[in-house]
Amino acid sequence: MTTQDSPSYAAGDTTYAPRCGVRDAVAHGTAQAAAQSLALSRAAGELGLKRGELDLAVQLGQVRSTPDASGGPPRVARSEIDRLRAAEGFPDVLRERVRTVGTREAAELLAITGHRFTGLARTGHFVPVRFYLNRYRAVVWLYLACELRDFAHDHAELLTGRTPPAVRAALEAGEDRRPRNWRGRKLGLLLRSTADPWVRAAAVAAVLDPVSVAEVVPDPYERSHLRVLRPDLLPGGRPQSPAGRDLVDRLLLADHPDEILWHRVSLAEALREARQASPAPRPAPAGRPMAQSPDVSHGAVVPAGVPRPAGRRPRHAAPGRPTRRPSALPLPRRTLLDRLRRRKRQPQT
Repeated sequence: MTTQDSPSYAAGDTTYAPRCGVRDAVAHGTAQAAAQSLALSRAAGELGLKRGELDLAVQLGQVRSTPDASGGPPRVARSEIDRLRAAEGFPDVLRERVRTVGTREAAELLAITGHRFTGLARTGHFVPVRFYLNRYRAVVWLYLACELRDFAHDHAELLTGRTPPAVRAALEAGEDRRPRNWRGRKLGLLLRSTADPWVRAAAVAAVLDPVSVAEVVPDPYERSHLRVLRPDLLPGGRPQSPAGRDLVDRLLLADHPDEILWHRVSLAEALREARQASPAPRPAPAGRPMAQSPDVSHGAVVPAGVPRPAGRRPRHAAPGRPTRRPSALPLPRRTLLDRLRRRKRQPQT
């Protein structure tokens, strides 16, 4: 098993694998940047999208982005803007591909009750694309409208009649695969957006708790490198309240034994590929003495054993005269009264 495939959509036998317009994002950041590129906020205005819709379009591969040369957020090339604007049905088609709906609107779109839709979502038939907490700290899952229409076309039998026994048994057992499916989908998008093996390993480690990561990655320097490269699974930010943050943090980490095992194996494989590509950064080897001696002349620190440049001496050392050790305590400052008393003690001539 390799990390090329995401475990996201393997939540169960009845899990629906979405296909509507989700493109392979391997070319994300690999194509040569055009001579002129736009920031994401300006590109969203030119494409008739909200900023959040453009971010989702970039993640899904609907809009190809290029990395910023200065290391900032990705940008959209002018040629990509022109290509999308020249497509048939612009901007409605592009906007529909990234339109998200909640439970109530999704049930209306499928012409079923909200209770039936929630049951199908909890058993893994739909894969959420986003979530947020409302003011009551309840999790609101969002789904792609185009995926729901494809599901209705391919699995119309699940929308009418009696609930299948397998679905009913899973609901009675308290099954809820929505967090697991969202994590898998998010991880799959992150893996397809980069070819760097260490970044890919850090993405897998992001969905595991620190104890599991430490067991799979015993080297502390490799774990430190993974923490530096760790992607933010929720770029929009976390809630301000402690209870909301705790709830979101639980949703970000794998919690099912099968899911944890899958990601542990994936992390071990990704780590093996990263080690083959390049080792993790480590401190300097112990071949050189670590002791340091101060350079009094300029206040710099020079490693022990390194010769000083020729012709340079500390300021307090004159040629041919031994260097005096500075006093541990500063000398007291003479006042005007001390000078007058000393003058009185001198003999008169």
